[in-house]
Amino acid sequence: MASGGEIHAALPLPASLRRRITPIGRKALEAAWAVLAGRPGLEPRIILSSRHGEYARTLGLLSSLAESGEVSPAEFSLAVHHGLAGLLSIVTGNRAGHTAVAAGIDSFGAALWEAAACLADGDGTILLLHFDEALPEFYGQVGGGSEPAQALALLLSAGEGIHLDWRKAEVAGTESAAGALLDLLAGGTDRASAAGERMIWSFRRVA
Repeated sequence: MASGGEIHAALPLPASLRRRITPIGRKALEAAWAVLAGRPGLEPRIILSSRHGEYARTLGLLSSLAESGEVSPAEFSLAVHHGLAGLLSIVTGNRAGHTAVAAGIDSFGAALWEAAACLADGDGTILLLHFDEALPEFYGQVGGGSEPAQALALLLSAGEGIHLDWRKAEVAGTESAAGALLDLLAGGTDRASAAGERMIWSFRRVA
């Protein structure tokens, strides 16, 4: 993948993107808005990756259904895993399409696979939007851990700037590849790796 190594601060969202989103959803869209700012006319294919999605919203819907037998249509419309990608596409007029990826702790790495496949198929630019947070306390016994909330957006294109390698993990790990790539992009290292649940992800600068 090609990368200029730039890290952008979050930018305020337009009102049309602030409505009806959760705190983690806002962080994700702020990250996307920051990398899209100043690039009028750019319509990248969007790949959204998240282990759990906006699960606080889903839990709210399930609680409402259990208590009253009803759910909010507006909330339900955004409860699908790719809801944020759809909302961003509508607001920006992006018709390039999007894909949602959920692969446990390996979600970010799997999204990079998807991005590489799309670039090989002719897509010029990919917006990879990744976000995650710990599951609500209600689900603490079924996994999810206590990982801190994270949200990042990357504009990816074909190139030789950063090389991604992967191999099957012999022992299940708990590290997200997103953190490893951020360490590399921040300039503190030329190599970084993460031991995920099923795969070990390794990044290195080659140019």
